[in-house]
Amino acid sequence: MKHSPIFRAISTSVVVLVLACTSAYANTHCIDSPKVTAVFEKAAVQGTIALLNTKTGEVICHNSARANRPYLPASTYKIPNTLIALETGVASGADFSLDWNQKRNPRQAWWPAVWAKDQTLNSALSNSVVWYYQELARRINPQRMQQYVDQFRYGNRDISGAIDQFWLKGKLKISALEQISFLQHFYFQQLGVARRNTNIVKQAIVLEKTPSWTLSGKTGMVGFGDAKDVALGWLVGYVETANNTYIYAMNMDITKTVGAQLRLEVTKSVLKELGLI
Repeated sequence: MKHSPIFRAISTSVVVLVLACTSAYANTHCIDSPKVTAVFEKAAVQGTIALLNTKTGEVICHNSARANRPYLPASTYKIPNTLIALETGVASGADFSLDWNQKRNPRQAWWPAVWAKDQTLNSALSNSVVWYYQELARRINPQRMQQYVDQFRYGNRDISGAIDQFWLKGKLKISALEQISFLQHFYFQQLGVARRNTNIVKQAIVLEKTPSWTLSGKTGMVGFGDAKDVALGWLVGYVETANNTYIYAMNMDITKTVGAQLRLEVTKSVLKELGLI
């Protein structure tokens, strides 16, 4: 499969992303792509996406200013949270199970039905079960959590506040460009964690697989369950093709007229427009 023309065309004007596991994350820049912007405009979506070609280091985006703007990670933090739980031994593997404690975690009206039952690590990650990950975070404890957030150089690294809330309503913030930096380290086994643990996460976040490509990703929603007119939706991950991997991070405003399902729809439309899927 040949590289998309849009990636070749901007090769002389982007900042090459050179990341080593021992260095701090680069202050990545991206080049706004008219093709990508057209996808957002057609969908009438306010948001951003940053897309990294891991072979060339080229980063293109829509709305570069917003791509640099940090937000709460919400459930996209389940990727590092899972790794930390596995590394610390809080979770033993993909089948590690927790019973649903209805008194501690009473079912909310906005919960998906699948949340209201016992979960394994794999099912909780695949279905983004908040109560399960809150319990993992409590068992990890603040000291160990901070150690790994620092090790991963994740966003602004601020996990102050409640240990089971900091990624949902706390001060932890990360931008779309910082997400792709973190995901590049994750994908290429540069976070200093066991390969087994990386693979457990990779297997759980596969969204769609075809003979030509595999799309993986993790959603997140800031303000999910709150009575707000505008929430923020995330989708971060990567697409693997026959000869390359492209890492992406998108976020968008979710309103009464712009639904959360557009996170995946817009992302796939961007990837199709660029000839990647």
